[in-house]
Amino acid sequence: MSETIDGDATRTYDTLGVTFEQRWFGVLNQLVLNGPLTVGELASRLRITHVSVSQTRASLEKAGLAQTTADPDDARRRRLALTPAGVALVERLRPLWRALETAALELDAEAQAVTAALDRLEDALARRSLYQRVLDHLRDDHPGDETA
Repeated sequence: MSETIDGDATRTYDTLGVTFEQRWFGVLNQLVLNGPLTVGELASRLRITHVSVSQTRASLEKAGLAQTTADPDDARRRRLALTPAGVALVERLRPLWRALETAALELDAEAQAVTAALDRLEDALARRSLYQRVLDHLRDDHPGDETA
């Protein structure tokens, strides 16, 4: 399902003649909403790994859409910010993103609020991972077993 949705979004960008990688969206959106952010801040806000954010950062920088700069309050910290080309791309894509959001809301309504259920699942996993749940059940089933 995710591949189908991503594929349709990619086809839409291609049809409009826009070079855009779907994985860029979350980072670009956060930079638009919040201004320059560190990789750690982006990872936390997007609930993805630092590695994923770092890969996306490198891709955005290579495309000339973002740049890393020193934090004005702490030169050891690096912040990712949009370049003028990144700002221009975001402005060009705003109408498309609104249309994508409207289409996604239509799909969600047809699927009877699956997005809300997925959000609840994501929150539940953030509170306690599947890994931790499995270990807890193994401990409950085998008390005193240090390997469980």
